[in-house]
Amino acid sequence: MTVAGQMLDTYPKDLGGVDKEKMRACIEACFECAQACTACADACLSEDMVADLTTCIRTNLDCADVCDATGRVLSRHTGYDANLTRAVLEACAAACKACGDECSRHVDMHEHCRVCAEACRRCEQACRDLITSLG
Repeated sequence: MTVAGQMLDTYPKDLGGVDKEKMRACIEACFECAQACTACADACLSEDMVADLTTCIRTNLDCADVCDATGRVLSRHTGYDANLTRAVLEACAAACKACGDECSRHVDMHEHCRVCAEACRRCEQACRDLITSLG
């Protein structure tokens, strides 16, 4: 079991009907995507044609920040605010879509962009799955 899963299982209060599995999957996808985007931006900076990758780098860094913040918000349950959670998830899904789309433009030349785009797609889907489960 993952740490996110253990923390959800050991939370001392009721989570109010939140689907723990979708919550766990989303938290993990957010942190995985943040790492992938950070690493992809760094790899882009090491490419010889870095000037052609400025939009990709910016999108990567924005997505990493949004995913990290979303993972942290989802990890806190005391005083849960469904409207805020939904807004954060929507923003994260949008950032992941934008970053996945941008990285997909570079997959033929940069393997790190392929890996990042896939992580973005997984995170976007995990956010959308959790939004749907919130009702």
